[in-house]
Amino acid sequence: MPEQLPRALIDTNVWISAIINLQGAPAQVLDALWERRFVPVISQGLLDEIREVFGRPRIRRRAQYSEADLALAIQRLEEQAVKVYPTGQLHLCRDSRDDFLLETALLGQAQFAVSRDDDLKRDLDLIARLREQGVEVLSVAQFLRELEKLNDI
Repeated sequence: MPEQLPRALIDTNVWISAIINLQGAPAQVLDALWERRFVPVISQGLLDEIREVFGRPRIRRRAQYSEADLALAIQRLEEQAVKVYPTGQLHLCRDSRDDFLLETALLGQAQFAVSRDDDLKRDLDLIARLREQGVEVLSVAQFLRELEKLNDI
């Protein structure tokens, strides 16, 4: 086990995917959270976005979590997380709606920003700029591999 757990910003799309498909890779990220294999970095904006997306009828129909399950998951997430307070001053991403996520990662000194969003994963300039600040942008699969490597240490 590593001495210090890595910090990770997990994008809303990963959390929502985890509660839609309890067998998929995003659900393994949720499992890793419960197993305390990383420290999540969150902000109120991220929590609000998770709740808002979960409340969409299309998501509610597909979700394998009840509202009570989600409330418990968010409570546990908050208990384990480093919570930061973005100012909204960061403007790095092509999609400005993702800037608060990046600011959350930077303020929380996350080592990883995990997303399924191609605006984040495929923007090489953005990836390089975040890497300079110590944040690696990873897919879910890449993040799970990193966690496995860290557990082998």
